[in-house]
Amino acid sequence: MTASAGSNNYYVDVTNQTGYTIMYLYVSPTSSSSWGEDLLGNSVLSNGSTHRVNLNGHSSPMFDIKATDEDGDTYTFQNVDVSRRDITITLGDIDS
Repeated sequence: MTASAGSNNYYVDVTNQTGYTIMYLYVSPTSSSSWGEDLLGNSVLSNGSTHRVNLNGHSSPMFDIKATDEDGDTYTFQNVDVSRRDITITLGDIDS
């Protein structure tokens, strides 16, 4: 599949500092209404670890990021400009 004109390749490094294991990680364009597939697949993101997500062929660097830990708690980041920042997930980011 060829990237269309005006598309770019981005990435975001997601670091887990929650004290728990992240079981699921989703990243979707801010303009999308769905999360898509879990990007960790058969892997997990252990506490203290970082996972790089490659985001190829997108016209905008704006993404929403959602993680779910081993207890089922979720952490959602909206309107993240991945060209300017990475994400470190802490317990302070837990969804209420």
